[in-house]
Amino acid sequence: MERVKQFKAPRQSLGELEPDQIASLIAAAADVSLILDDAGVIQDIAFGSDELSMEGYGHWLGKPWVDTVTSDSRNKIEALLRDADTAGDRRWRQVNHPSSRGLDVPVMYSAIRVGDGGRVVALGRDLRAIAALQRRLVESQQMMEREYARLRQAETRYRLLFQVASEAVIIMDATTRKVMEVNPAAGELLGESAGKMIGRVFPDGFGLEDAQPVQDMLATVRAVGHGAEVGVRSQSGEREFIVAASLFRQGNAAHFLVRLRCPMMDALSTVGPWMHSQVMTLVERAPDGFVVTDPGGRILAANPAFLELIQIPTEDQARGQSLGRWLGRPGVDLSVLIGTLQEHGAVRLFTTALRGEYGSVTEVEISAVAVLDTDSPCLGFSLRSVGPRISRDAVVARDAPRSVEQLTELVGRVPLKDLVRESTDMIERLCIEAALELTNDNRASAAEMLGLSRQSFYVKLRRYGLGDLTPENEDKS
Repeated sequence: MERVKQFKAPRQSLGELEPDQIASLIAAAADVSLILDDAGVIQDIAFGSDELSMEGYGHWLGKPWVDTVTSDSRNKIEALLRDADTAGDRRWRQVNHPSSRGLDVPVMYSAIRVGDGGRVVALGRDLRAIAALQRRLVESQQMMEREYARLRQAETRYRLLFQVASEAVIIMDATTRKVMEVNPAAGELLGESAGKMIGRVFPDGFGLEDAQPVQDMLATVRAVGHGAEVGVRSQSGEREFIVAASLFRQGNAAHFLVRLRCPMMDALSTVGPWMHSQVMTLVERAPDGFVVTDPGGRILAANPAFLELIQIPTEDQARGQSLGRWLGRPGVDLSVLIGTLQEHGAVRLFTTALRGEYGSVTEVEISAVAVLDTDSPCLGFSLRSVGPRISRDAVVARDAPRSVEQLTELVGRVPLKDLVRESTDMIERLCIEAALELTNDNRASAAEMLGLSRQSFYVKLRRYGLGDLTPENEDKS
């Protein structure tokens, strides 16, 4: 289909129009129409918009067009006058006129030179209505984003509280009494994993004679909204539980929130191994990460600031793991730290990176101390964030060697032999990785390329944790 941009026969269609009629057409076709001389001075003006006419712009007559706009729009007026002689499609440009009401008035103009006297006709469209719609659209989008973020944060808080709550909680359908969600505390209390309990009909895992009281209590809660706690025993009879329930609605469905308590476990929990002193309380609340490990680097305790750095919600998930799992170069940084601690007893301002469980990377300075002359020897690490948290792509997961500047900064903090050993290990690992890549992971060819026996090559692969070294794969290589 042919696109129509201009009149095909303007002389025949418009040739008999009088000047007054042409003026009326121009005024009706735009919100504001300007007639300018060849110097860009406004000679006549017409408003097709009542809102613009109320702005008091009648004093524009006799003024240069460029003086009626804001300073940032002057170059656009000059471009409109310069392009007025251009044939074909003309570019519309948005300019801003100052207003006595405080807010600038945005107008979209196009200009065309007419006649032999150099006159220019400028047609303008008031953009305030469009700008208002755009503002409302942006405000609506921002409001939706804020509401979505609020709901997402609320769900995240609920999930986090549900997972880390020490109280055993079970959520189930009020009609079918099938378990829908179980938090870890409930699974631990009942001796089953949360995944196995989902879908079962509650009560399950209690003695047969105790099932009926629980069912009666749930029926009462569904009828009146609350009910008395019920004491029950496990099927083995070894533990006693207190069961309480409340009713809530989600959408069109009713659900029970069931809480379980074991009086014996409650009594034991009040006399735990961690009776924090004032010092431990201060460490717990410190803004810098603090970790206590055994002499081999296995985590014994960690404060919330460290858990936040490595993106782990609970201390139990970190306990027993190697601290080197989250340091910048697995197996290298921790070895250097432990070696220095064993020899000198302390390390100050060791610079490295800490990698979180979900990809975050934080530059940290580590100061550490060794307490080895007690019945329970341990190592203490203080980790302070010294740079912005950055996210690295998964393809950059391979460790990069330290730069010369980084190694220079370690002089005086780390013994020379540890620096040499660290550099040697990194070079050896990089050479092995390069050989595997060049040989397309053919271990026999890689060993030959490096001048190593296959047995020595496999020892080094195990040392650096490279490749899949199952017996089947070793035979295939």
